[in-house]
Amino acid sequence: MKKLILQMQMSVDGFVGDDHDHRWQLWEWGDDSAWDEELKQDFNAVFASIDTILLSRKMAEEGYLTHCGNAAKKYPKDRFYAFAQRIVEAQKVVASDKLKTSRWERTRAVSGDLQREANALKQGEGGNIAVFGGAGFASALIAAGLVDEFQLFINPAVLGAGRRIFDQGGFSLLKLIGSKAYASGMVVSRYAPAG
Repeated sequence: MKKLILQMQMSVDGFVGDDHDHRWQLWEWGDDSAWDEELKQDFNAVFASIDTILLSRKMAEEGYLTHCGNAAKKYPKDRFYAFAQRIVEAQKVVASDKLKTSRWERTRAVSGDLQREANALKQGEGGNIAVFGGAGFASALIAAGLVDEFQLFINPAVLGAGRRIFDQGGFSLLKLIGSKAYASGMVVSRYAPAG
């Protein structure tokens, strides 16, 4: 069975976003990245096992797929952007009750029961599923018990307030399956549901 892997950047105090217009992530969309080479290499390695991307409508419409498509064309030989080519090549599923058709290549829109759709993806053949979306989307997947692995990219920032991904409940215990600190200050911790 395929694993559903939630990747999320967050602050040291557990927030995944804030209501202020200030930079706190080491890597935002665009060309400016404070990630070190080892982190970029490890990030790309994750995508070797991914063949499907599940993402929220908001993430898709805010430009994530367009950004990756542009990065794959603009930086075909840049190792940091190897993940962008994998995202372009992967099958994408956008979960939305508002979006009826997709305007992105290799992408389909699904509506209705998120749990049913995610479970159907997990039952399919092939590589794992990466999940990208905001706090609400991630929270819904967590509350439904659908996440098989959390990859939390802990940025060296304290926000003090904002949005969290565990606000709707979900797993009470997680098992650490790996953690690594990087020269840039990022710590990537991987967890699976315990039991």
